[in-house]
Amino acid sequence: MTKIMRKWILGIIIVVFLGLIAINVKKNIKFELGNRENYALAAKDQKIKNGIMVLCYHRILNDNLAVKTVQAVSPNNQLHAYNVNLSDFKVQMNDLERQHIKVISTSEMVKMLKSNQPVRGKYVVLTFDDVDRTFAENAAPVMKQHHYPYTASIITGTTGEYIGGEQLATWPQILKLRKSAGNLLELGVHTNNMHYLIHGTPAFNLRKNYTRFKADFATSQKVMLAKTGKVSPIFTYPYGSGTPQVENFLMAQPSLNVIYTLNNGIVTSAQNLSLTPRMIVNTDSWPSINRWLATKA
Repeated sequence: MTKIMRKWILGIIIVVFLGLIAINVKKNIKFELGNRENYALAAKDQKIKNGIMVLCYHRILNDNLAVKTVQAVSPNNQLHAYNVNLSDFKVQMNDLERQHIKVISTSEMVKMLKSNQPVRGKYVVLTFDDVDRTFAENAAPVMKQHHYPYTASIITGTTGEYIGGEQLATWPQILKLRKSAGNLLELGVHTNNMHYLIHGTPAFNLRKNYTRFKADFATSQKVMLAKTGKVSPIFTYPYGSGTPQVENFLMAQPSLNVIYTLNNGIVTSAQNLSLTPRMIVNTDSWPSINRWLATKA
């Protein structure tokens, strides 16, 4: 066998090997995407004519080749369920304006619901979890352009760190953004240092960590007070929900007006505020969200 022939055979083997890998990756992506949680608005909630939809965003990514390539080849749920590309985000904010949807702050929602008057019409509250660099660099300028109020929930003890595939904004970046946004931005606490999983379970939901969680909550508010001059009336669950024990503790905190979850649904009364539902926004969920918003009350 000649040297040239050996090179050809080796080349064919490499091409076949890479082709098999590509087919396997494509199958894995299809399987993962087909079996991930459905974040679309439930059919029963589509029938609600009057209410407040709280939208939940995490990362707002630049539309570049690197991001699109990784999204195309990776089945990682973090890249699909918790990311929105900047171009899509701009379209979504434009949709709210085009449909004359009233975007209100978390504080306005609380005031509205505690007035004991029924909600008339459809409203949106914009929330952002974790506060990573893409929020500060990409999302905030768009909302300032629209003059939309929004809430950002901070992991107060890990600002500036790289966790869970995202680079969190630093406190100086957050405070600079707060100064620039003015009354448009409200800050919530997202724990101080308990935004992680232990064998698939949120650390604060483990019974053995309950005392730690109470101390962590107190610390998060102390940090917020030191950095901003006041404690936050907003707590946002990492990973979406807590045990009954954790829920009862948070609901007993006089400083809190709102406890944000990731339960799918629409806010319709003050009773919702202790377990406020939110809609995770991604490519799959937006059509159902937009359909509810476009339907006249």
